[in-house]
Amino acid sequence: MSTLIERHIVSLLAERDDKAISLLYENYGETLYGVAYKVVRDEELAQDVLQESFIKIWKKADSYDASKAKLFTWLFRITRNTAIDKLRSVNNKADKEVQIDVSDVYNLGVSGISPEHLDIQDNLKKLEPKYRIVLEALFFEGMTQQEASEELDIPLGTIKSRLKIGLRELGKIYGTALALLPLLNFTP
Repeated sequence: MSTLIERHIVSLLAERDDKAISLLYENYGETLYGVAYKVVRDEELAQDVLQESFIKIWKKADSYDASKAKLFTWLFRITRNTAIDKLRSVNNKADKEVQIDVSDVYNLGVSGISPEHLDIQDNLKKLEPKYRIVLEALFFEGMTQQEASEELDIPLGTIKSRLKIGLRELGKIYGTALALLPLLNFTP
C-alpha cells in the first residue's frame, strides 16, 4: 500500500468525503474481511463485521491519529474488536435463547398440581430465606437461573447451589427431593 494512497484516504476521512469509504474498501476490504473471518469463523458473520467496522471507521474518522498508528493498524484494531464483540454478542444471544427455552420447565400446569403439594408454599417458609428466595424466583416467578441471578444480584453458580440445597431441604420435608421433581417439572 502506497503511503500516498494512505495519506489521500486519511485526508478524505478527515474531510468526511464519501470517497474515503470506497477507497478503504478497495484497498483494505479483503484483508479486513480476512481479519474478521479469522475471529468469527463464519462467512456471513464476517461480512456483517466488515460492514459494522466500516460504519465505525466512518464515525470514528476524526479520532485517527497518524502519529500513533499506521492507517492499517487502526483499521485492523477496529475490525478485530468489532469481530470479537460480534462473536460475544452471538454467543450471549444463543445462551439466552437456550435459557428461554429451558424456562418452560418451571411452568406448572393445573394438571401438575395435586392436593398433597398445595402446601409447598407453607413448607418453603421453613427454609432459610436465601434458599426460599431462589426457589420462589425459579418456580413461582418463572425465571431462568440466569434471570434470577441478574434480578437477585447473586452469582449464577450460587443460584445453582442454592437451588440444589433448597430442593434437598424440601425433600427432607416431603420425604425425598426426587418426589418433588415431577411436581416442579424439573429434571436435574
